[in-house]
Amino acid sequence: MTSRHLLCIAMGNEDGWQIPTSLKSGWNVIAGGTLKDAAKMLKDQPVLVGLIVLGSGAKDLLVQIDEFLDAHQQQQWVMVFPESVLALPQSKALIVRHLFDFHTHPLDAVRLNYTLGHAYGYAQMQQSIAPGRVVKNDMGLVGQSAVIKQLRQQIMKVAQARAPVLISGESGTGKELTAQAIHRHSPRAQAPFIAVNCGAIPANLIQSELFGYERGSFTGAARDKRGLIESADRGTLFLDEIADLPLELQVNMLRFLQEGTINRVGSSQPIQLDVRVVAASHVLLEDAVRAGRFREDLMYRLNVLPLHVPALRERKEDLELLVRHFFNYFASDKNPLLQGWTPQAMRAIQAYDWPGNVRELGNKVRRAMVMAEGRWMTPQDLGLRAIEIEATRQPSDELDNARTRAEHDTIRDTFHRRGKNITHAARDLGISRMTMYRLLDKHSLRA
Repeated sequence: MTSRHLLCIAMGNEDGWQIPTSLKSGWNVIAGGTLKDAAKMLKDQPVLVGLIVLGSGAKDLLVQIDEFLDAHQQQQWVMVFPESVLALPQSKALIVRHLFDFHTHPLDAVRLNYTLGHAYGYAQMQQSIAPGRVVKNDMGLVGQSAVIKQLRQQIMKVAQARAPVLISGESGTGKELTAQAIHRHSPRAQAPFIAVNCGAIPANLIQSELFGYERGSFTGAARDKRGLIESADRGTLFLDEIADLPLELQVNMLRFLQEGTINRVGSSQPIQLDVRVVAASHVLLEDAVRAGRFREDLMYRLNVLPLHVPALRERKEDLELLVRHFFNYFASDKNPLLQGWTPQAMRAIQAYDWPGNVRELGNKVRRAMVMAEGRWMTPQDLGLRAIEIEATRQPSDELDNARTRAEHDTIRDTFHRRGKNITHAARDLGISRMTMYRLLDKHSLRA
């Protein structure tokens, strides 16, 4: 039996429809029955090509077919229309959005077989050029570069310990993903993982949020409340942007790390806890200590097992894998016509330095998937400058200049489009305000 599987669905054919003998001899034809039946089959059967044959009674089924094809974009689809159905605007829109090709009745079986073979070959080529899947145990850190493999190895080692971990790395590199991976691979995996952004909680609330409070300890405290640290008992507490923790609370955090106990606000009764602390900061704590914003003794308590998450520019061999990951992850948001990206888009992605790291890449890919009007994402859709690379190898300094120009143009365009509002421009780029200030100074773009 041939290994070429063809899913065939006939709809709106009052007099019935028979599969041509020429298809039976060249394909392993799977009758799909209804769209619901076909959807179930596609979950279990590896099919690259599908055929939908419509009769004159299919006029009222076009919306259902459009929804079905929208949910099954991994296959190449060919449809056969009656002339009366083909003339409908819904049919024309469906062809443009979803189909590899289409035919009309009366059916030419030889020509149809040729079209299906072409669709099958196209589907095979599409599979062959797609980046290989990341190994199942990638810890959520997409990539196969040496630095990411090393990070995964380090995660496996520190996950088994109880000592605090300090994760460093620029904004958007994946520090929280790293913390989650440590928790999932630790003996505490079944216990809570509590994430706290120390820079996002108002200063007047952070003590009660972290340590909890007793009823009547302040106005509005109508009942006892467990804090986030207490909620992480037997599990992992992730303190993101630890450098933003107010100085007055750093003493309490140090005591907790030393003694394993906390006191709720309004109580003198210590509570014993078993919590593994993982902290992260895009700011070097040594610099914060020198600036008088962070306690040196707390830094040493946290920095027992240091991990560094590399910037995206340090692992550019992972870019195509990451683009593929985001393309699949945000598939529900994409323009239905979109099939992938152009070689020029990938060259622009490779040339850009990604100051906002993986977060910025994800944001740009997602926006491009929504805004792109053609079948392929372009550098313009991504908000990047097209980089034309000559057949001969360019000198490294010329390539560096191209990367700098691409970064300069992207920062400048976003900054001016947002009316020179640093907060809004940084959010669009997926970077922190501090990184935005640094890049504006780097490219002399400050107003």
